[in-house]
Amino acid sequence: MPLFAVLKDRPVLVVGGGEIASRKITFLRRAGANVQVVAARLDPELAVLAEQQHIHWLATAFAEAQLDSVFLVIAATNDSELNQRVFAAANARHRLVNVVDNQPLCSFIFPSIVDRSPLLVAVSSGGNAPVLARLLREKLEALLPKDLGKMAAVAGRWRERIKTHLHSTAERRRFWERAFRGRFASLMAAGNSQAAEQVLEDALAHPEREQGEIILVGAGPGDAGLLTLRGLQVLQQADVVFYDHLVTDEIRELVLRDAELICVGKRAGKHAVPQHETNQMLIAAAREGKTVVRLKGGDPFIFGRGGEELQAAAAAGIPFQVVPGVTAASGATAYAGIPLTHREHAQSVTFVTGHYKPDSAPFDWAQLAQSRQTLAIYMGTMKAAEISDQLIRHGRDQHTPVAVISRGTRADQNVSTGTLQQLENLAKEAPMPALLVIGEVVNLHHQLAWFQHTTGAEDFRASVVNLA
Repeated sequence: MPLFAVLKDRPVLVVGGGEIASRKITFLRRAGANVQVVAARLDPELAVLAEQQHIHWLATAFAEAQLDSVFLVIAATNDSELNQRVFAAANARHRLVNVVDNQPLCSFIFPSIVDRSPLLVAVSSGGNAPVLARLLREKLEALLPKDLGKMAAVAGRWRERIKTHLHSTAERRRFWERAFRGRFASLMAAGNSQAAEQVLEDALAHPEREQGEIILVGAGPGDAGLLTLRGLQVLQQADVVFYDHLVTDEIRELVLRDAELICVGKRAGKHAVPQHETNQMLIAAAREGKTVVRLKGGDPFIFGRGGEELQAAAAAGIPFQVVPGVTAASGATAYAGIPLTHREHAQSVTFVTGHYKPDSAPFDWAQLAQSRQTLAIYMGTMKAAEISDQLIRHGRDQHTPVAVISRGTRADQNVSTGTLQQLENLAKEAPMPALLVIGEVVNLHHQLAWFQHTTGAEDFRASVVNLA
């Protein structure tokens, strides 16, 4: 039966003075226990604690009478006979006892702990598979935000006040559910506890004014493993998620099951939802008090129009935050074994979009054509011929290595390599989405490629057929 025990200032007896005892004592001291140790000798770390009076070295030999005034007992020696004596004596006195690494001689066990004090999560296998419990704890560590403890502490300070304003259990439950999934939680995560408590204040004073928020999240280039930890946590808090076509099925499966999913994706020349309508949909959902996640491929601030959407939110007075993502240039090239910079090949990297507004200023081709730099060109396949022609015309060697990385970081990733003069043909049949990489670093692909099967320019077309 799982129980949480208050050990603050309670006497706890530890029999043993070695490394294992030291680990248990660290845990007990963190809980505020009054630790008493029985051991023939103490390891150096425990000896220092005893000298500083942080623990009490009670005796060098175990005696049953030592159990009379303690709350619980831990036996952590390599003497099996002594451990058996401690267990029997503790049992006879109805003291909780744990013999380390000996499940049959335990009336309580130490679970694996996720510590977000005052919030604690304990995982136990009943002593059957402690390593499995530890691995599960590690997964929970990653999922549970570090700010949960601070949020729980604030909630504790507000409990009595909430009870005086909201008289039924159902009302209080709904209040806290909205708080823990809404703007209060977001502000606590951002470290702004003062503004977070103001949200609670406003919610009590004006319960009819539910204020949502917009969270802009970068989903990364495709592989769900590249979604950031913060991004995953936000997806688990969303009421509604607006996503684009670059967000993979695997990432969408990580969204909270009860959340509404709405596709507002855009493709070159095929706008499913005009940008201004997307902006209004985000704002309208937030005004309904919802936690709105705008999920965009790559990083939302790198050729993702994330700035435009948040400008609209700011103009409408909607609070927002940003969770950055791994941009395609970083993710796709890493999975293709192409470093964006290298001391022997490229001292700089430039991110360029091949899809720009018709009234935009033309590229500074002379600047882009300089050697010893890497060009990472997003959405450039349709303009590959112009890109190749202009770079060569402005001085970039026609034999400069290039790569077309299609569906980077995904299971069906393909990499086609060649030279700048071949770029148009390489890009022509490339599955979307695709990233163009131009520069001497591409030559490292054949040495550093590690992810999936890759192809050269001569058999790229065959690889596309195989994928189909």
